Amino acid sequence: MSNPAGAKRGSQPGSKRFISGVVEGFYGRPWTMEQRTELFKREQKWGLSTYLYAPKDDYKHRMYWRDLYCAEEAEQLMALISAAKQHDVEFVYAISPGLDITFSNPKEVATLKRKLDQVKEFGCRSFSLLFDDIETEMCPADKQAFSSFAHAQVAVTNEVYQHLGQPETFLFCPTDYCAAFCTPNVSQSSYLHTVGEKLLPGIDVLWTGPKVVSHQISVESIDEVSSVLKRAPVIWDNIHANDYDPQRLFLGPYKDRPAELIPKLKGVLTNPNCEFYPNFVAIHTLATWCKSTADGGQRDVEMSDEEQDLGYSPQKALTLALTDWLQEFLSTDQPGGACRPLARLKKESSDEEPMQTDMGDPAYVPGSGENPLYTAEPLTLEDLNLLSELFYLPYEHGPAARTMLQELDWLKTHSEAATVETDKTAEWRTRAQRFDELCEAVVQMFNRLSNAPNRSILYDLYNYICDIKSGVGLARAYVKTLGGQDRPSAQLMNDDPEPWGFRGGLSGEFQRMLPCHGNRDLFRHPPMTAVYSIRPYCPEDKMEVQRIFREMQRAGEDKVPTMTQPLLISDGLSAGEMPPSPQCGLVLEDEIGVCGFALGLTDAKPAAAKIQRVVSDPDFPSLVTMQLLPRVTDSAPAKRMISGLLSSIRSCGSRGVFCELRQSDRRMLDFYTKLGSFKTIKMAGLPKDVVAMGMSL
Repeated sequence: MSNPAGAKRGSQPGSKRFISGVVEGFYGRPWTMEQRTELFKREQKWGLSTYLYAPKDDYKHRMYWRDLYCAEEAEQLMALISAAKQHDVEFVYAISPGLDITFSNPKEVATLKRKLDQVKEFGCRSFSLLFDDIETEMCPADKQAFSSFAHAQVAVTNEVYQHLGQPETFLFCPTDYCAAFCTPNVSQSSYLHTVGEKLLPGIDVLWTGPKVVSHQISVESIDEVSSVLKRAPVIWDNIHANDYDPQRLFLGPYKDRPAELIPKLKGVLTNPNCEFYPNFVAIHTLATWCKSTADGGQRDVEMSDEEQDLGYSPQKALTLALTDWLQEFLSTDQPGGACRPLARLKKESSDEEPMQTDMGDPAYVPGSGENPLYTAEPLTLEDLNLLSELFYLPYEHGPAARTMLQELDWLKTHSEAATVETDKTAEWRTRAQRFDELCEAVVQMFNRLSNAPNRSILYDLYNYICDIKSGVGLARAYVKTLGGQDRPSAQLMNDDPEPWGFRGGLSGEFQRMLPCHGNRDLFRHPPMTAVYSIRPYCPEDKMEVQRIFREMQRAGEDKVPTMTQPLLISDGLSAGEMPPSPQCGLVLEDEIGVCGFALGLTDAKPAAAKIQRVVSDPDFPSLVTMQLLPRVTDSAPAKRMISGLLSSIRSCGSRGVFCELRQSDRRMLDFYTKLGSFKTIKMAGLPKDVVAMGMSL
């Protein structure tokens, strides 16, 4: 995979070489000098040729572009340029003067030349002028001097290019750097036509494709822009960039760019994730792509047998990258690697007690009946493949992520089969078990990643894998609740969850208030949020209420068998043996059908008498009962329903209400407790394992 010394990687004899490599062009904390040096080693090993230095948060690259580098900064840049040369990587220094340059002012242009002359003295021989992400309105002075914004940029770029001696590599990034920015389109863009006609032919143009982050880049789209620019573009590829969303990381392969593009391009530079170490996959798979040809043949670079067989297969390229990455994960030679055991220390003569260290004492061995020692299992290639599929690409989830989303959607849609025997019940249970196994695989991957020797990689990944583990845990608990296996439904309905139970942040709250939020989810199954309606109870609802009552009784059988469950005064009301008081009944419906009810009796004495019970507390004469199917996990409709019922009972002149709850019904106990208005009360003749709660009206 390495490049023969002095060869021009990816180039034909006598031609300018194919530019391939990495652009550090994201917004956020720049990479360290040590990380960049490590990058050069990787580029050399994998056959990439170029590094474009363009970190947006290097002040002297963009915001304070006029300022010369101080002695310390100069020393660092010289060391970096030297390191790139040592590893046969072309160092391209980029500068972004577009924020505030006055193109028509000769002093401004002289300042720009002086800055680049300084960098040239550091040993740099390749340069780039970037005019991306800036305002397009020219100042009055420039409007007098130039016919258009493109004309102003091209004039200064040509002058600087000639001043520097027409370097072999000189890159220009236009303000309209993708098709989406062109007015009215690429072929009719006056901006791009000016660039194509006026920019000197030795200057190459950067282009991101159809969009800033392009899902696909077709041969036809490159033919179109090449015709306008009068040269083949260099792709600045943002497919792995994540600086626009701190919750996303992209570990999928370089894909959706056919190998037929290669002879039609001047080069490809990937602008990857902000985090350095997770970019192993993005850069490794790009290197494999650059070596491929449309017919699967070998280009004029060294390739392994596996790579020669690729043509270009994203999945095969990904497997190659992950196999190599696994070795880095397991290495203790990287910065931040695991601590090697210390040799036994000799005790030197001293008046002070020596610091306690590992003195080679025998390892602890658990005795009979004691907990076994925790043993960290080694990270596997399957773990890294799962990691990649969970954090795949901007427009696509990996296979494992898609499967988990599809299974969860199916289990949620067919949740009725979990508690009522239907023709889908056996399938539901099988798929629920499979979903649980997928969730467990994520947990085990997290555990093994957390114990990998190379801590530097882990620290870049940690926030992301913690987040996905938490999200998978909530989904896992939800499915268990639907199946009646567990009691976390109380947590899922909780309106005061722990912070890890929801995704916070002001940005997310703004987005959820916007009308189109959610319509760009990669897994789409509208409606994105359940829609509930509450309506008055009518006699025709009796069978549905009975069905929900019996279903919830069966769901509680794993805790207390139905025959031994204590009778509640409200059981007769829920079972349809008596109707609710007039205007004291509500039902809850979702897209599937009736999923809950709230019923009340203004006078509970007759219902109590039916089961030889007495209601004697004058402060709580009325009875309420509510049941919700497990698929109702949002507490808001339940609150609205009980609030409406209490309002109706109050209007009938009642002083207060009570409800009876079995202690095994943790879900409803938690609900009433967290309402805050219901308090535990004492009632005569209350059966064992039954709790009474009351509320004054």
